[in-house]
Amino acid sequence: MPNGLPAVRCLGTLLSGATGGDGMVAARAETFRARQLRLELLRLRTTARLTLDDVAAELDWSSSKISRIESGRNGVSPSDVRLLLDVYGVRDHATREKLVELARAARRKGWWHAYPEVFRSAYATAEADAVTISTYESDLVPGLLQTADYQTALLRACRPDLRDAEIERRLAARAERRAILTRSDPPRLMVVVGEAVLRRPVGGRKVMRGQLTYLIELAESPWMSFQILPSNSGSHAGRGVSFVLLDLAEGGRLGVVFLEHLTGHLFLEAETDVARYREEFSVLVKEAMDPEESIALIRRSLAEM
Repeated sequence: MPNGLPAVRCLGTLLSGATGGDGMVAARAETFRARQLRLELLRLRTTARLTLDDVAAELDWSSSKISRIESGRNGVSPSDVRLLLDVYGVRDHATREKLVELARAARRKGWWHAYPEVFRSAYATAEADAVTISTYESDLVPGLLQTADYQTALLRACRPDLRDAEIERRLAARAERRAILTRSDPPRLMVVVGEAVLRRPVGGRKVMRGQLTYLIELAESPWMSFQILPSNSGSHAGRGVSFVLLDLAEGGRLGVVFLEHLTGHLFLEAETDVARYREEFSVLVKEAMDPEESIALIRRSLAEM
């Protein structure tokens, strides 16, 4: 395989940034904001100790309408959110505006809709909405942190069938994706990578020097924690499985795990599954070098090139 890439990693998708999305989950591309909203509305109704019939009577709605909103079968408009918050006794302006904006955002198309052949999955939506992104990559630089040259080298190695114009489209899409790192409220980014990421010669010396320099720049950002898992850290269940844990609300109240496999990708939303990967990531963080040591190792690797 060109550029020292293991064949199995070329079957990756969004974590490595090498290929497009999975049509099987395309229909869910707008569900995460809506899910966060409906769960919060359900919590507020429960806290107010109101039944579906109570709310229906107050608003002259059918109880089935409220049930469909809370179960995710129906969306909810910003105006209906305001009415529900009135009934639930929510007076705090910031809370009200946050939920109304969430209703608007659930209906809004994101940048990824312009690149359906690149991002067909729900991942882009969840990533854009996340307040914290925790990612582990064993072999390659995570897609969100890749330079354009590194991405190009991956695409040419893993997708030799792509024409230059198609590669340019993918690079443009990933530039849009990286914009979350420069917005006024970037997500908290927690990254653990295997030491092999520094040694794997993707694209050659010049490309790797540019990539490692960019990693140092990102790793020194206040919103990012970057750690390297040493090759001699011992056996651990998570080491060979790359994954991303996306927290869509503060305090880990709403999370989703994204995994790659040989034929596509998989979302895990069950609380037990998310909790397991949260624990796995915590172990990886403890086994990895601290951020200062990790940056120092990148600098040494850069100096040796």
